[in-house]
Formats: sequence, structure tokens, C-alpha cells
Amino acid sequence: MPVPLTASPAAHPRIRFDRNELAGAFGDLGTDLPLLIGIIAASGLDSAGVLVVFGLLQVFSGLWYGMPMPVQPLKAFAALVIAQKIPGRIIFGGGLAIGLSMLVLAATGLIDALARLIPKPVIRGIQFGLALQLATLALKEYVPADGLPGFALAAAAFLITVVLLGNRRWPAALIVIALGVAYALIFKLDLATAQRAVGLHLPGFHIPQRADILTGALLLALPQIPLSLGNSILATRQVLADHFPERKITVRQISFTYACMNLVAPFFGGFPVCHGSGGLVGHYAFGARTGGSVVLYGALFLVLGLFFSQGFAEVVQIFPLPVLGVLLLFEALTLAALLRDIITSKADLTVALLVGLLCAGLPYGYLVGLVVGTAGYYAMQRGWVGLGK
Repeated sequence: MPVPLTASPAAHPRIRFDRNELAGAFGDLGTDLPLLIGIIAASGLDSAGVLVVFGLLQVFSGLWYGMPMPVQPLKAFAALVIAQKIPGRIIFGGGLAIGLSMLVLAATGLIDALARLIPKPVIRGIQFGLALQLATLALKEYVPADGLPGFALAAAAFLITVVLLGNRRWPAALIVIALGVAYALIFKLDLATAQRAVGLHLPGFHIPQRADILTGALLLALPQIPLSLGNSILATRQVLADHFPERKITVRQISFTYACMNLVAPFFGGFPVCHGSGGLVGHYAFGARTGGSVVLYGALFLVLGLFFSQGFAEVVQIFPLPVLGVLLLFEALTLAALLRDIITSKADLTVALLVGLLCAGLPYGYLVGLVVGTAGYYAMQRGWVGLGK
């Protein structure tokens, strides 16, 4: 499903607020919202801190880059927290540890060396692996969530998106989100629950302790680093080069903002975050071309955190998961479509498909895919393994 590339600097002002930026703002909602709900429920973190910091970091990223460069919860972190119900103090310690690690990689230039070492087909494979995971989540968990009515809702949302994707006058995501809101208001809204959720609530202040930083580094940061290197840094830089070639964003710049966000977030109750190629593709696919979409996205979470955090988990669950599933599915398809620029090379495509399958199918798959794919690519380049062009 090709997404047109635009290379003209004049076509990309740094910040713009219009219907297309608003539509793009929902491009990553299907990934972030369920993760944040699961994190808060499993860890007992204060939802105001999580949501307000998440929103502020979105605003920072949108203003800093002037592009649809969103912020996402760290996925490996989130999976471990949800599965093992890890407490907040360890989460904050792990966030600080990964922030320090990324700062070292950026300051020493090691991240540049890794960027030169890891070839483009491996990056495309990492993106393809993420696409497989997102599509599986959308089709297996989200679309069937509401039974037969949910399937009907998802089918309607899918058709709307197919017809309107790329339409600048009637952005697909806005129509789909409006459909989901209407469905929630008619069939799911509980006024008593909504009223209990309203009220001003501010984040608290936390100081991670040394023991928690060390535990968080071993338990959470180490499993996250391979995914962050592959998807948050290298794959994100590649997507920026695809869609915004005139901006020349480097892996060191991305690593630096990644580090800064995680050196600040733990002190205010925020969950550790990253940039991500999937989120960037999601915003772009649904119409965003400037940092305005990310600022608007952040404003949504700021409002939720400041005024609705007391009943956040209950209130947001009225929004139908099948609609989020459709948004997530199109994000996955757009990611998978990035394979098109290596499809003419049999060797490069083989590496990318292998990496994608390893990333999606194995524990620590992003680390395995990164290592195996890079080794396989250079083995082909040296003629040790031959597939032809």
C-alpha cells in the first residue's frame, strides 16, 4: 500500500494545525492506548503521572523535530511490566538506566558506528517484523473484541479507510474515530463511571534509588535495548529519510532525544518511552506532515491525565477496540509496504523477510534478527552464501 514521498521542503512547514494533522494524530492510538491501560493496571502506577508526562513528551517531540515524530511506550518494557506486574520503583529505575545507556551511545558516537554497520535490508526486516506483530495484534485481539457487532464495526471502519486513505479533504482517521465515538456513546457509555473520572489530578515527584536503577537495568533495560536500536533509532531514521529526505536527521539526534526523555520522565512518574518507526508511519499514513499532529496527540493525553486520570482505565475502555484494530492494521500495512524499495533484489528481500520472521516469532527476536540478519547480509556480500540478485 504505497505512501507517496514528498521531497520539497516547502511542503513541510515545521508546525501546522489542520484537519490532516488532527487525523494523523490518531495514527498511533491503536498501539499506545492499550499499552498504557495495561501498564497502569499491572503496575499500579499513578495514571496522572503516566498520562501527563506522556503528553508533555509528545509536545516536546513535535516542537523539537517539527515532523510527525511521536513518542511511544517502550514495548519490551511494557510487555515485561504487564506480564510480571513489576512495581513502579523498578520501572522508574529501568527508565533512568536506559536513558543513561542511550546517552552514552549518542555522546561517544557508538550509535553512528552501529548505523554504519547494520545494512538497510536488516532495517527493513525489523520494520516488517514489527508490521507482523501489529497486524497479528489487530486481527487476533482487537477486531474480534466485541463479537459480531465489533466485526461489523471493523468492516465499516476498514471500508472507510480504504476509500479515504490519502484524502486530504476528508481524512480517513477522523471519520473512523468519529464512528468509534458514536458507537461508544450509543452502546457503551456509563454516565456514572464518566462522572467519577472527572477531577484535577497532578503527577507526583519520584527519585529513583540506586538499587532500583540496577534492578531495572537488568530486568527491563537490557531486553529493551535491541528493539530500541533496531526500531526506535535505526528504523526511525530510515523512515525519516524516506518521507523527509531534506531534513537529514541523524541517528545521534534521535538517540539524544530518546535519552533526554528517559532521563526526565522517571522523576515525574512517567513510563519510559522511545521514538518509533511504526508511530511515525502511522501519523504519516493518516495525513500528518508536520509536528502539529504530535502536539495535538500530546494535548489529548495531557487533558486525559489532568482531568480524567482518576477513572482513566474504565472510561477509555468504552472506545471500541475493533476501531483501534483497524487503525493498527493500516499502520502495519504501511510499515510492510516499505519493503518495496528492496523488492527487486532477491538477496536483500531474503534478508529482510528472514529478519522480520525472527523479530516477530522469537523471544528476544529483535536482537536475534539484528545479529543474524547483519551476519547473513555480509556473508552474501562476500560470496560465502549465494542467492543471486
